[in-house]
Amino acid sequence: MASAVERTDDLVREYLIYRGFTSALKHLDSEIKSDKEKGFRVDKIIDQLQHFIQTYDLAGLKEYWGYLDRRLFSRLEDVYRPTVNKLRTSLFRYYLVHTIQMKNQEKTQEFFQKQAAELQGQAEWRDWFVLPFIPVPEQNPAFSPYFSLQWADTFLVSLHNFLSVLFQCMPQPVLLSFDAEVQRSTSIQEESEQLRQMLFALQGESKAKKAEEMVHHKLPAYVQHMDRLGDTELDLVTSQRATNPITPSRNFFSTFLPQGRRTPARTPQGPPGSSPTQAALGRKDPTAGQSVKVKDPIASKDLKLAAAIDPSTGHPRQKRHLDHEKERKELFSKQPAQGSEKKADSSDTEGQPETDTTDSPTNQTRSGSEVGGPGVEQPFIKLSQEEYGEHHSSIMHCRVDCSGRRVASLDVDGVVKVWSFNPIMQTKATIMSKSPLLSLEWATKPDRLLLLGSGVGTVRLYDTEAKKNLYEMTIDDAHPRILSLAYSPSGTSFVCSAAANVSRPGSVTEMMPRASLPVSGQLLLWDTKTVKQQLQFALEPGPVAVNCTAFNHNGNLLVTGAADGWIRLFDMQRYESVMSWKAHDGEVYSVEFSYDENTVFSIGEDGKFIQWNIHRSGVKQSEYSLSQDAVGPFVLSGYSGYKQVQVPRGRLFAFDSEGQHVLTCSSTGGLIYRLNKGEAGLESVLSLGGHKAPVVTVDWCSAVDCGTCLTASMDGKIKLSTLLAQKP
Repeated sequence: MASAVERTDDLVREYLIYRGFTSALKHLDSEIKSDKEKGFRVDKIIDQLQHFIQTYDLAGLKEYWGYLDRRLFSRLEDVYRPTVNKLRTSLFRYYLVHTIQMKNQEKTQEFFQKQAAELQGQAEWRDWFVLPFIPVPEQNPAFSPYFSLQWADTFLVSLHNFLSVLFQCMPQPVLLSFDAEVQRSTSIQEESEQLRQMLFALQGESKAKKAEEMVHHKLPAYVQHMDRLGDTELDLVTSQRATNPITPSRNFFSTFLPQGRRTPARTPQGPPGSSPTQAALGRKDPTAGQSVKVKDPIASKDLKLAAAIDPSTGHPRQKRHLDHEKERKELFSKQPAQGSEKKADSSDTEGQPETDTTDSPTNQTRSGSEVGGPGVEQPFIKLSQEEYGEHHSSIMHCRVDCSGRRVASLDVDGVVKVWSFNPIMQTKATIMSKSPLLSLEWATKPDRLLLLGSGVGTVRLYDTEAKKNLYEMTIDDAHPRILSLAYSPSGTSFVCSAAANVSRPGSVTEMMPRASLPVSGQLLLWDTKTVKQQLQFALEPGPVAVNCTAFNHNGNLLVTGAADGWIRLFDMQRYESVMSWKAHDGEVYSVEFSYDENTVFSIGEDGKFIQWNIHRSGVKQSEYSLSQDAVGPFVLSGYSGYKQVQVPRGRLFAFDSEGQHVLTCSSTGGLIYRLNKGEAGLESVLSLGGHKAPVVTVDWCSAVDCGTCLTASMDGKIKLSTLLAQKP
């Protein structure tokens, strides 16, 4: 009940903020502070009683117990009245024993003076009036049990249990019943997820068994590898029917091969002059096959008969299958040694790895693990890679919340998806807005809230669990584009970067790069409790659009990167800029604090990845050059000369949990580098791969030894790669 009351208080507080009932909120906070029931928390009530005893506040003790009696105990049935009286007697004895143990004779005598009129008629107190006159009451047989530690512990436990049972049995208002419903709903969801996983596992096993049965029972041994023949090879086989009569026709192969198995693949390499069919079957010498045909007229006759059969004539499929199987078995039985050798050659040919990293997850993992070179122990192992494909346009932002449970992603159409990936990938909420959305940021406290910045000068606070807007703030009509949002780690405020419209107003994606002149903008601080603007930061040398913002771990420092190429560092205790410097030629796209927070990393339009010392303004610690694939603007080319250009908006790099490795964008997926000091530069250690379009934003969520890397691309696909860190 205590947890339900506490959560209800928070919800009521949020509701009052949403409605703007500030006076009601102040009264609520003041009454909660003076709440004598302590939110129905038994431990707090026991602590309050002990506080009165420790401070010898007899009046406060009597008044507090009287309140509990009127508020709680008076509602009980008469059968529980003796129990309440015993607890009250034990409480006053506990106070009296404490005064004697502390050798405070004045408080002992005060107790009997003030309580004599009330206690002298009670039989259980008749023998206690001699207590102040006994020299050593601890040794008196009548009082010694009350001075033992065992009696005190027994009394406190009994009082604690009585209050706990009382609170559980009390009739609760309807508003508090939601907690039980939430717990029941959560348990049902967990049970549903477990059952769904079991169902997926059973379906996977069933499909594997069916596939195995189809391969081993429906397909004969001599055509198990013929599914590697693509349309090109089959066309060649058909074209050679006139010159090579012993080669089976295309219609004949289609009779035996299921359509689902005939997928285009690599052409098996054979010797010069050999047909594709011979290469697939492992026959390197065509004359050997011809000599066998001559020696076995029965097999040749069966082959000609089978080749003459047309599927349109209505002959049974099973007959063709049996005839051809008999012919193939005879062929292979006469060349056992040669057949085994050729089969091995064919498997070797098929086992060669491809150079295209987008073919399969296996190839991606292999190519990624080989980045660091042979014989080098890799710091990460890619355990798995999953794809989230609910977006239908290019991604702008993709961020994991501070708890690592939910992901929020925003595309250029203004659609926000909130989804989870543990235990399974599942969409939790979809947010669509009439006005274009340009930025998003997770709140720190509570972490279920999401800030959404629009292109019409508004910021919304969205509850991802309740799936509703809590409130909407109007920032500035002159600077309607909300480019960046940063929530303070303290959870009491957030920073908002607003910019004026560009030459193409209403454009969400800004398909073309920005103008050379910096756009006007402002940087604002908003208080989340009062939902009001707290102040506006001074941007020297002039008002400029701030593209990126980031707090340090405790929110005392704020670093920003602007369209004029300057980085500014603000002291959030005094709300003023402590240093600023020209960092890049062109705009600053992304900026973050290092792991030790002694330096700042930034990526700019000039393609440079620079580490700056924040203790010495404008001093470079390290400088690295990155390709346009990692910096932007990002270009996606299509058919008929179509080209889409997207200016970076989201995070372009992210660090691991120890700050020794950095994840950046690339044209085919995320790239992980090791940050080396000095002139060693960036050392590539792992390529995540998996994308067919340029990656435009990344994020890295680390938890213990496993980390989750998010890479989002221009085709709307988000790859979630799970890594295992290898500790040296």
